[in-house]
Amino acid sequence: QVDLVDYGGGSVQAGGSLRLSCVASGNTGGIYWMGWFRQVPGKERDSVAVINVSGPDTGGGQTTIADSVKGRFSISRDNAKKAVHLEMNALKPEDTAKYYCAAARTYVEWVRGRADWGQGTQVTVSS
Repeated sequence: QVDLVDYGGGSVQAGGSLRLSCVASGNTGGIYWMGWFRQVPGKERDSVAVINVSGPDTGGGQTTIADSVKGRFSISRDNAKKAVHLEMNALKPEDTAKYYCAAARTYVEWVRGRADWGQGTQVTVSS
């Protein structure tokens, strides 16, 4: 079991920026992928961005970014702090959702949504 604490959400106007952060603790030894899903009421939870957290560096790491946010969102890692960050720029009203930090052992598990989850943080973008 991995414990994830995610934070940084809030309310912004369209075009604004937010930075989400997530810190992992507990049994993190087998975790290789960390990132963010988002969910709006009545819809499935969708992957937003994920990064491979294996390796000793804070830079680099293979990433996958959803097409809907590509060019606006970026994900980074700090392995020493067991943290990942999601930089969200040029926010749009359709980015409004609850964002959940997640951690998975394999990329296949990530795609299938088989992950450990944070409690979620709300992002609201007004027009």
